[in-house]
Order: sequence, then structure tokens, then C-alpha cells
Amino acid sequence: MSAAVDATEAAEAPGYRARRTLPLRVEAVRQLRRRRTLLMGGVLAALPFILIAAFAIGGTPSSRGGGDRLTLMDTATASAANFAATCLFVSAGFLLVVPVALFCGDTVASEASWSSLRYLLAAPVPRARLLWSKLVVALGFSLAAMVLLPLVALAAGAAAYGWGPLELLTGGALAASDTVPRLALVVAFIFVSQLVTAGLAFWLSTKTDAPLGAVGGAVGLTIVGNVLDAVTALGSWREFLPAHWQFAWADALQPDLEWGGMAKGAAISVTYALILFAFAFRGFSRKDIVS
Repeated sequence: MSAAVDATEAAEAPGYRARRTLPLRVEAVRQLRRRRTLLMGGVLAALPFILIAAFAIGGTPSSRGGGDRLTLMDTATASAANFAATCLFVSAGFLLVVPVALFCGDTVASEASWSSLRYLLAAPVPRARLLWSKLVVALGFSLAAMVLLPLVALAAGAAAYGWGPLELLTGGALAASDTVPRLALVVAFIFVSQLVTAGLAFWLSTKTDAPLGAVGGAVGLTIVGNVLDAVTALGSWREFLPAHWQFAWADALQPDLEWGGMAKGAAISVTYALILFAFAFRGFSRKDIVS
């Protein structure tokens, strides 16, 4: 049986509607039942409790001193909001990269590794519809992973350190009623900044039959971007690297909200991501499916 169904025959099939094939709900349930999804959720949910245990064993950061410069880690135990911000800070550089690369890089490549991709296309599921469904679900799970971490951190932090204002590194504090919107903005920016990793993983997933290759390749290229951003000799060229803006969300934790860095970072990330998604759709539409 051919992996691709002739478009004319599919159009003539009674009741056939391309947009009804591979519904998002079906794909989401399939991905939710995957062991790696549950494992990733467990790791992210466990991180706040690990940090609380570390502070309980080693003492609160403020009690240890260690310099004149105040960091998010120094204010981690001031309130639930500070603790949630600290959890985002320690995980944004790498830990939150992993679920994005995993969910987006394991989409098409896993189907190919199971030799089920050609059967999905023979259903018939149009190639564009297949990629669209998998991409939307992968991005949805990536966003859910980023929302899960601060939600658990807020709950655990409230139980351990109490609910209160967000102490700012520049002095002063944000009222407790303003902390949740600011943290939501932080999560939204982190998600947008990770769209580049999502694009890399998704594009690689359409190019290989090895899921680990797509996931590892996306994580590796993201690390390369971080390394290049650390090369100060590149000067202003670093501003075109998505990694250069990955912590611009710190501007949201200021008395007066600063949009400049986040706007530039979001624009660069979305631009790279759209190009990579376009490469994925274009390449997959011409690819010979043999697995």
C-alpha cells in the first residue's frame, strides 16, 4: 500500500473531510498517555519541593550571605511569589528547554521509528494536517509544562514561606495582587523565547526517524546559542541570537514594567520559529515516507 493517498480519490470518498482527520483531542490524548509526558510532568512538579528541601537543609539563602549583590536566589524564601520566580530563574536556562525539545522533537520522528507514519498518511491524513495537529499539541504540552512549574511553586511556596508581596532586587516590593499577573507575563515570555527550540526540534523531527536525534539536536543547538551569546567579542551581533534575550523577563519584575527587551526577544524568537516551522512543512510535503 502506498503511504500517500491520491488527492482526487480522497476528495471523492463519501463523507471525507481533511480537517476532520487526526483531531487535536485524539492526538492530545495519545501524547498525554505517553510515559515521557508523565515523567516530564513529575520532574517539573518535584523541582519546587527539591528546592524547599535544599533550603531547609542548607539554610535560607539570605542567612548564608555571600556578597553585596542581591539575586533572585537571595530572596527565594521571602514569599511564595519570590520562590516561584526563583524556580523559573533556575530552570529557564536548561530545564524548561528539555520539555519543549521533547514534545516537539518526538512528534513525527516517533511515528517514523514505530513505522506508523505511513499508515497515518494512508488513513488518509493530509501531510499538512498531520504536522499541524502534532505541532499544536506539542506546543500545548510545552506551555502546560511551563505553567505547571510556577503553579506548583506558588502552592508549595505559600505553604513553606507564606503568601506575601514580591520583593524586588532593585528595592521595594510588588503588592501580592500584582505578583500573579507579572509571573504570568514571565511564563508567557519564556514560552515565546523557547519557540526557537520548538522550531528546531520540530524541523529535525521531520528530517530523521530517530526521536532522540531530533530532541538531542535541538537541545544541543540551543546550548550552542547560549555559548555564542557568552562570546562578548561578537559585540552587537549577539542581539540577533535568541539566547541573548532569554532572561529579558527579569524586566517584568521591576517596579515599572519594562517592555523593550522582551519585545525585541519575542520578535527575534518568533521570526526564527516561523522560518523553522516553514522549513518543516515544506520539507515534509516533499519527503518520501518509507517508515
